[in-house]
Amino acid sequence: MEKLKHYLAMDMGAESGRGMMGTLIDGKLELHEVHRFQTGATSIPTMYDHTAKKPGRSDRSYVWDFVRFWSDVKVSIQKASKKVSLSSIGVDTWGVDFALLDENGLLLSTPFHYRDTRTDGMMEKAFERMPRKEIYEITGIQFMQLNTLYQLLSMVLQDDSLLRITDKLLMVPDLLNYWLTGKAVAEFTDATTTQIFDTRKGEWSQKIIAAMGFSECIFPEVVMPGTVLGPLRASLSEELGADFQVIAPPTHDTASAVAAVPAKNDDYIWISSGTWSIVGMNSPEPIINEFSYEHNLTNEGGARGDYRFSKNVMGLWLVQQCRRKWKKEGNDFTYSELTDLARKAPAFYTLIDPDYSGFLKVGDMVEQIHAYCQLTDQPIPQNHGEVIRAILQGLALRYRFVIERLERVSGRHVTNIHIVGGGTKNTLLNQFTADATGKKVITGPIEATATGNLITQAIAVGDVINWQEGVSVICNSFEINVYHPKNMVAWDKAYMRFKDNMKKVTLAF
Repeated sequence: MEKLKHYLAMDMGAESGRGMMGTLIDGKLELHEVHRFQTGATSIPTMYDHTAKKPGRSDRSYVWDFVRFWSDVKVSIQKASKKVSLSSIGVDTWGVDFALLDENGLLLSTPFHYRDTRTDGMMEKAFERMPRKEIYEITGIQFMQLNTLYQLLSMVLQDDSLLRITDKLLMVPDLLNYWLTGKAVAEFTDATTTQIFDTRKGEWSQKIIAAMGFSECIFPEVVMPGTVLGPLRASLSEELGADFQVIAPPTHDTASAVAAVPAKNDDYIWISSGTWSIVGMNSPEPIINEFSYEHNLTNEGGARGDYRFSKNVMGLWLVQQCRRKWKKEGNDFTYSELTDLARKAPAFYTLIDPDYSGFLKVGDMVEQIHAYCQLTDQPIPQNHGEVIRAILQGLALRYRFVIERLERVSGRHVTNIHIVGGGTKNTLLNQFTADATGKKVITGPIEATATGNLITQAIAVGDVINWQEGVSVICNSFEINVYHPKNMVAWDKAYMRFKDNMKKVTLAF
């Protein structure tokens, strides 16, 4: 009888985190959630003087409570270890955010949230130090004010005292790996999200670091996905009663999610659907040229040392924020209930572009949607269903817009779209995506990020031979669903309206 192999994925997103245990048996991967906890932004007051009008300063900041998250990581390990003997653990999170450590390895401050206002105006400040195009030529990364580059530059321009005592900068998944093992390194896929990484050379960009006034010595060694970081710290092993290897999976959650696409070749478009929607295709090398620069397309690291040629779309963040507002007003809808309301709402009444700049910040999303409708001379949605349908239709149309540009610059035309991640549960959005793009949509696995994380661990410890076998495991393990395009004439007309609206507003990225 085949011996069971067990691994733990710490999969942390913008809304929640969880410990997902994977069990490998007879060529299949079985998943079991051992612990779930809330993440999300926490606002803390600051003592900044508004009259000073220094860039990025406010009377409150949005941060991540990583001390609490660390407690939940340990709870996840304890719960899993009481059930089985784990072979390994791997951590994945969102990109761009980072932590600073002093020379003793102590956390200097709570990591900032990428939606904090300290990056306002920072892109323009960066371009004064290095031309915009040169930054793109080096990194191949899309310009978003939330990128690590602009977060760190805001600290330089504020003469933040923390930088004077910083010994290491660690991206947030690397922080957790450091706490687990004592090894301070940067994993490749997350390092590429910083816009400080030279994608052609495969190392931190000395040119960007020098131009921005960053300290070169704070950037750690970069390791590839699948690197065995080592065992748990001895003190932690004793505290938790656990002993296993720590693996660096693709620590950027999208890279782990894309690794879980159940396809045996790269002839497809993928969409990682969640708080963010990332739309892309895989490429063995970064695609950096005039057209990719013009359309702000990005090249982030992939699980196999390749690149995810892609574009961020605001994603289900808009739905999440609307739901949060309505809950405060006493309407505690589930996501399924909101989707059912949208299904009953009239088609194409209002078209929302999810990448409108006003939708990026934390705030009253319904109010922002009303403002967008006024700006684009559209009727304002009158009820919950109309609001959600406007968002979902807009997401599908934005997907089409991005896919057209990816296909043009890559010279590849594909007929299939693979959607992975929690957003696959929204069957209405899946159908809208097929309708808007005219392509077959294949959805699943839902738990793609944890799956990609776990398969990487299994390969790293030798329980799965390679990625070819890993894809076979994924195909054997999870249900997939297929959606075919319908009513394309109506969607083509809606797409023309959508593009007309785009000309009237400012995009976030």
